Amino acid sequence: MAYSPTELKKGVVIELDGKPFKVIEYNQKVVGRGGSIVNVKIKNLIDGSVIPKTFKGQEKIESAEVVNQTVQYLYNDGSSYYFMDPETFEQFELPADVIEESAGFLKEAENLTLQSFNGNVTNIELPKNVYLTVTYAESITKGDTTSSVLKDATLETGLVVKVPAFIKTGDVISVSTEDGSYRERKK
Repeated sequence: MAYSPTELKKGVVIELDGKPFKVIEYNQKVVGRGGSIVNVKIKNLIDGSVIPKTFKGQEKIESAEVVNQTVQYLYNDGSSYYFMDPETFEQFELPADVIEESAGFLKEAENLTLQSFNGNVTNIELPKNVYLTVTYAESITKGDTTSSVLKDATLETGLVVKVPAFIKTGDVISVSTEDGSYRERKK
């Protein structure tokens, strides 16, 4: 299947020069006489590099044949991360460099989607938000309770995020997987 430049919305996976890329930013500019220019930022799903790319008019862009597989995260030993296929119970490992920035959002026994291209795992598709337990939160100065005060909190995965002053150890909070920011406290 081929895409036209105006179909390259955020999240679409395309193939350029034999490599899979995921669109992470999209901007369309309409020029006179019905033409348009589409500027995108695309992330290489193999090496993680992000590059800007411009497509014009009626160019055709090939979609990448990416296979999605639901897996359950089991544990890590520092150098590898272990997963299980929930249907066949087959276990496999991925090196830490494939996981990279997703590691702070991986919670044991959680399901997620692995994407592979030509038989090689290229990406972990995380949900937009994850709920994690606060294992340590700094105490605040008494009287300093304005809503704009932020403090560091360490989560069960080792991730450190800025949270409002009222968050305490033991709270379960929602964290955005896109930028690692605090979203809300679970009620």
